[in-house]
Amino acid sequence: MNSTGLQAGVRAPAAVRRSLRFSSRSSLRTTAPTILQKSTSASVASRERRHGPIVKAVAGTPLGSPFVNATGNGAGAKVMVIGGDGYCGWATALHLSNQGYHVCILDNLCRRVFDLELGLDTLTPIASIQDRIKKWGEVSAKQVDLEVGDICDWNFFSEAFEKFMPDAVVHFGEQRSAPYSMIDRSRAVYTQHNNVIGTINVLFAIKEFKPDCHLVKLGTMGEYGTPNIDIEEGYITITHNGRTDTLPYPKQGGSFYHLSKVHDSHNIFFAAKAWNIAATDLNQGVVYGVRTEETMADPMLINRYDYDGIFGTALNRFVVQAAVGAPLTVYGKGGQTRGFLDIRDTVRCIQIAIENPAPKGEMRVFNQFTEQFSVNDLASLVSKLGANVGLDVEIASIPNPRVEKEEHYYNAKNTGLKELGLEPHLLGDSMLDSLLSFAIEYKDRVRKELIKPAVDWRKTSVGSATTKAAVAK
Repeated sequence: MNSTGLQAGVRAPAAVRRSLRFSSRSSLRTTAPTILQKSTSASVASRERRHGPIVKAVAGTPLGSPFVNATGNGAGAKVMVIGGDGYCGWATALHLSNQGYHVCILDNLCRRVFDLELGLDTLTPIASIQDRIKKWGEVSAKQVDLEVGDICDWNFFSEAFEKFMPDAVVHFGEQRSAPYSMIDRSRAVYTQHNNVIGTINVLFAIKEFKPDCHLVKLGTMGEYGTPNIDIEEGYITITHNGRTDTLPYPKQGGSFYHLSKVHDSHNIFFAAKAWNIAATDLNQGVVYGVRTEETMADPMLINRYDYDGIFGTALNRFVVQAAVGAPLTVYGKGGQTRGFLDIRDTVRCIQIAIENPAPKGEMRVFNQFTEQFSVNDLASLVSKLGANVGLDVEIASIPNPRVEKEEHYYNAKNTGLKELGLEPHLLGDSMLDSLLSFAIEYKDRVRKELIKPAVDWRKTSVGSATTKAAVAK
């Protein structure tokens, strides 16, 4: 095991290796958090038998700060947000801090390094993680701790974990792009090693130092693939040759990234049983949006917005393309259907999972999305919105760089989080208008050549493909 937590013969991409050399243990504290009031939910005995005690977050009276709200279990509880400098992690860390949790962000900052390595950039300019946390302390009077280092480095991570001793760990700290994992062999290996070994280290830390810590792990709906049957929430009851059992739902990951998430789920399922750990696996759909109450509190708190062909999602790409007058590029036939959710719902789902922990010894699974759309649906919605504001928006079909079904059945269940109190923000004209406004505001930062996909699933190379990964020929 070397200083970056990689085994001999397993190497991160060069720029990532360089970034991890500093792997320093830093802690940034602002002022102490305000102690917040607790509230209890109404009696819902049937759901409590299924999910455990239920506590919902409710808005309260501000206590000296415009961002202080009364919460359920927030006051005094410690939450470590691994990957808290990323898109979902940053929004979640601020939301939980706002709700009264004592938050520690742990991140190796590799997402920023990927941009430098591949020549990419977020549409919205973001400050350093240190400046972000300092600004959050100024506008909220909240404390957020920071640990900079790699969870694959056991020496670093075990020390950081034992020092903070979290009541819950929210684990976003993984390489999260399917195209990135398909660039070349080294990035496929890096993705699998980083994601799988990092999660195993988290499991061992909980077992060794804080057995009552609740793991909230971000999975992906992509683990399921696109089966020709309904997708259940994590488990399916099967009768075969006269015998019946409830088993983990079959997984069909569509990239080395998705397969790393599948391996994570299997490892968590095993560790929960073997070590009596409480774990919640959130199979998240595609997230959109930039605005949360906290990230819009100051320009230095703004979240990232990825629109490129490696880290950008279909909706983000389409909105940016509409803003700059480029055709909306639909991959193949455009019938690919997935679950989607607003970033505001992501942060609420995390809070709900924390405040309603899984039983010990169980890996509970929720499908974390609110609506289903096909790629064609999204293109049509953006095209219509563009026309309404005077933009001439074209839709163009291009060859699909991925190996996937382009027309298929898709019906995924997503009742668990709603039963625990999630009230979804649905994708409508107002949300799309907000996204388009962001894209228009920052359109001078758009590099059109980064939008078209340059990574082809069928041509993943053995040698390095850094120079051709971001810009298509």
